[in-house]
Amino acid sequence: MPVLPARLGAPRAGWTRHADVVVIGSGVAGLSAVLRVRAALPTARVLLVTKALLDMGSTRWAQGGIAAALAAEDSPDDHLRDTLVAGVGLCDPAAVRVLVDEGPARVRELAALGAQFDRTASGELSLTREGGHLRDRIVHAGGDATGLEVERALIAALRSDEAVEIIEHALVLDLLTDADGRVAGATLHVLGEGSRDGVGAVTARAVILATGGMGQIFASTTNPPVSTGDGVALALRAGAVVTDLEFVQFHPTAFWAPGAESLDVGQRPLVSEAMRGEGAVLVDAAGERVMLGVHPLADLAPRDVVAKQMSRVMAAQGVNHLYLDARHLGEATILRRFPTITAQCRAQGVDPVTQPIPVAPAAHYASGGVRTDTWGRTSVPGLYACGEVACTGVHGANRLASNSLLEGLVFAARIAEDLAAGLPSPGVPALAVVERGSAGLADPAERGDLARVMTDGAGVLRSAPSLLAAAKALTAIGDVRVTGSTVTAGPDAWEMSNLRTVATALVAAATARTETRGSHWREDFAEADDDWRGHLLVRLDPDGALGVTFEPAAADGATPVEGEKAL
Repeated sequence: MPVLPARLGAPRAGWTRHADVVVIGSGVAGLSAVLRVRAALPTARVLLVTKALLDMGSTRWAQGGIAAALAAEDSPDDHLRDTLVAGVGLCDPAAVRVLVDEGPARVRELAALGAQFDRTASGELSLTREGGHLRDRIVHAGGDATGLEVERALIAALRSDEAVEIIEHALVLDLLTDADGRVAGATLHVLGEGSRDGVGAVTARAVILATGGMGQIFASTTNPPVSTGDGVALALRAGAVVTDLEFVQFHPTAFWAPGAESLDVGQRPLVSEAMRGEGAVLVDAAGERVMLGVHPLADLAPRDVVAKQMSRVMAAQGVNHLYLDARHLGEATILRRFPTITAQCRAQGVDPVTQPIPVAPAAHYASGGVRTDTWGRTSVPGLYACGEVACTGVHGANRLASNSLLEGLVFAARIAEDLAAGLPSPGVPALAVVERGSAGLADPAERGDLARVMTDGAGVLRSAPSLLAAAKALTAIGDVRVTGSTVTAGPDAWEMSNLRTVATALVAAATARTETRGSHWREDFAEADDDWRGHLLVRLDPDGALGVTFEPAAADGATPVEGEKAL
């Protein structure tokens, strides 16, 4: 296993700022966190840091909607049941209870904030169904542009608050800690001009990670280019516990552009699960149904079930994609419910009204991440996390469709409530730590190689040989001590170092879990094993070595029945 950077090599901070709370990330979780903290602590100085522009995260790409028990015939108990089933024994029931009980109020508040959700002729919220849900409970906007509308409403509210300082084009490098290990801010690199150009330091009483996912460690993903696992990597370097990294959800239906090679690296357009919720079906080139007889919910089975079956069929037929057939829905329904998908497909030469859509699984969502409690608190004092970067316990081994936007809304609000009860008071941060203990930076020229290695060895199909091959490749990929190349400190090298750190941690966890559960599918261990009902905890020690331990789950899934076991 390679030695990973304990801190990123970077120039000494050339400027400093201070805030009471720093929020890193501008998706639904980060934007909600800023607004909630400002409401709960109106005199607090809040700084929002985002790697690109405010609107360039994953939230805008969330097509399907937000799951919440809003219908008269639905209930939080029903939503909880469906979430626990999808999580295959690894959800924390207490965290799920928080999600489903508080979720409806958060959605209504978002609508009151200005989010224009689709409504019925009578003015009620229009609800649809997605995979794993036994009720119609998915709120959507613009047919299939929910994330874009949610993002618009949140950014509009944020822009109206002049007291919030925003730094765009800023990559956070590492967290600052005091002598007792409490978070006291962060270092970041700003791509711009003026007094905040280059590497600087922001001291703070609390830091909220909302950096999103890590899909760019794979060759084919629905995630945008900014999703490079930065939050998980910097949390590991700060000593935080990371868990459930092996559970990466591959969305079954990412658009497969005609003529695409099997391992092209980059973001693929998502074909929302809501299309299957409306009645579209998965077929092979001969028009034969793929999901009939595989699961009681057929095409609306949980995503891990659908992705696995698609992979089996593709392997058996020797093809790199299948098809989603929505033609029988009719042109009026397709254009009304899925205008964004239709436009994307037509731009690539496929018309969903008259042709089946070519699709294949792609890395979509990380169910694991930085471990938190139900108030968003991590194992490092003063550090909070919410959204995809966090592992709150609500997703378990497989996220239920459309629970992600809801998770960001719910836990951002809870973090603000916790901070309102008393802001942390860390000591003076050690700014010099930025230049100490670095194991070197990874070579960004090998980023494409890393993504291909991860897709081959740790994608939908995994086995001991494939994971071993991936681990060996990661030892050499990007490591300047192996390649002998010279790497200049900068955004490309820092992102590549984060990618390599997260990929290495994921492979270590996937290798250790010798069972198939949820979105973790081991070809050599095809069944779930109750001995593995629990969580793999990953830590990075000060010398840059990863440690993996196993924490068994109790019968109710909420608390460990005994301490961690070394692996």
